[in-house]
Amino acid sequence: MAYEYILTETRDRVGIITLNRPERLNAFNYEMQNEWRDQVEKWNNDPNIGAIIFTGAGRAFCAGADFSGWAKEIQQREAGETTDRQRRERPAESWTEMAMRSKPIICAINGPAIGVGLTLTLPCDIRIASDRARLSMRFVRVGLVPELGSTRILPQVVGVSQALELMLTGRIIDAEEAGRIGLVNRVVPHEELLDRAFEVASEIAFNPTENLAAVKKLTWSALNGVDIRSVMERENAEFAAAQQRPAWKEAVVAFREKREPNFHQASAAS
Repeated sequence: MAYEYILTETRDRVGIITLNRPERLNAFNYEMQNEWRDQVEKWNNDPNIGAIIFTGAGRAFCAGADFSGWAKEIQQREAGETTDRQRRERPAESWTEMAMRSKPIICAINGPAIGVGLTLTLPCDIRIASDRARLSMRFVRVGLVPELGSTRILPQVVGVSQALELMLTGRIIDAEEAGRIGLVNRVVPHEELLDRAFEVASEIAFNPTENLAAVKKLTWSALNGVDIRSVMERENAEFAAAQQRPAWKEAVVAFREKREPNFHQASAAS
């Protein structure tokens, strides 16, 4: 199929997916997600591909959710209409579950990875960051809560205290700090990013496919003492509740007006 929001290429036994909305800093939308899921599944079924790289076109990896879609959703809610999110058929398998069972995925984070732009990388296997990367669990700053199982996975990656600091402040950290706390495996010069990611992917892809799958299955099974789907169901419930609060609308309006949101005034007004 022809893709609108991603680019794909193969190099030897490595498949590369490039998020391709550079004019919007690769802002996440569901069409983009559907496309990368489709391509990942194709490569999962291709014996000639042993590992997959994710990266972004332009100066961002993924700068977060598409706020234009959120503004439309608020209008639909206030009009008492069924929202696009409510109409959208939820896949039987989440991206998090898919990534955990996929062939190894290496994220080459070439620039800002904000909100969902960071959480979509967490169930992947290796994160390599450009020295220009900026990362943030931005959700509380836009009146929402983390998703995609990140409230489980992030503490596993960086530890509970570091994870809570990132999630409770919503602050943006640079690549150096991300490397120091273990959020990314390593930081490399920007111009070397894709080559370094390809080196790692090639090293992985050389190994027996069945053994790689077994290592991933064993590792995630050991970590997921509580079923990851249960974690995401709780997150989704809290996410939906957050969308009913004034803070979310204030964040979207403030973004469109190019100002800082005033969450406490919004809460008081309610």
